[in-house]
Amino acid sequence: MSSVLPSPTRVAHRKRPWLLHPAAKVLLFAACLMPFGWLAMGAVTDSLGPNPAEALIRGFGDWTLRFLCLTLAVTPVRQWTHTPALARFRRMLGLYTFFYGCLHFLCYAWLDKDLLLHDIITDIAKRPFILVGTLALVLMAPLAATSFNRAIKALGAPRWQRLHQLVYATVLLGLLHFFWMRAGKNDFAEVGVYAAIVAVLLGWRVLSRWQHHRTKA
Repeated sequence: MSSVLPSPTRVAHRKRPWLLHPAAKVLLFAACLMPFGWLAMGAVTDSLGPNPAEALIRGFGDWTLRFLCLTLAVTPVRQWTHTPALARFRRMLGLYTFFYGCLHFLCYAWLDKDLLLHDIITDIAKRPFILVGTLALVLMAPLAATSFNRAIKALGAPRWQRLHQLVYATVLLGLLHFFWMRAGKNDFAEVGVYAAIVAVLLGWRVLSRWQHHRTKA
């Protein structure tokens, strides 16, 4: 009675983590588009409430902060769960963060200011929370523009890593923008949740670097 041994190719395929499957990125791409689809459908069907313009502006702004937190969470979660394959999704999450940030600003400029450049610039200069939010979006632009392998090779890994540390300033500015937006309505519960998440994500990085330097010393 002969036994049939599985081929090395089949064994390797069976042992490959599902996160490395080509379909995983496709599923993540589709999942990341769902908030856009939901808000766009709400605008088309007029089901976003009594103030659809505000709902769109706030909705896209909320998802910008959520995706920013998800992007920052990839590295610690990858290490906590010993799942290196998670790193392959960080770039997509970062680009979606910029995508939703651009939609947030576009809705503000279009629905609130009728795309009048003078009014937009005046409003940004006059209202600190809009200035902070705009600055966060400006800081995200070079991160999105250099989130490609060619950019890493052109800049060099050390310089690229230093540039992408702007994400820490971005998340703090985004959190401050979110706080000021909610402060007008005394709605601080959600702000507290995001502040706690950001504190954990940034605190973990500070602690990891301190432990790394301590080990090298």
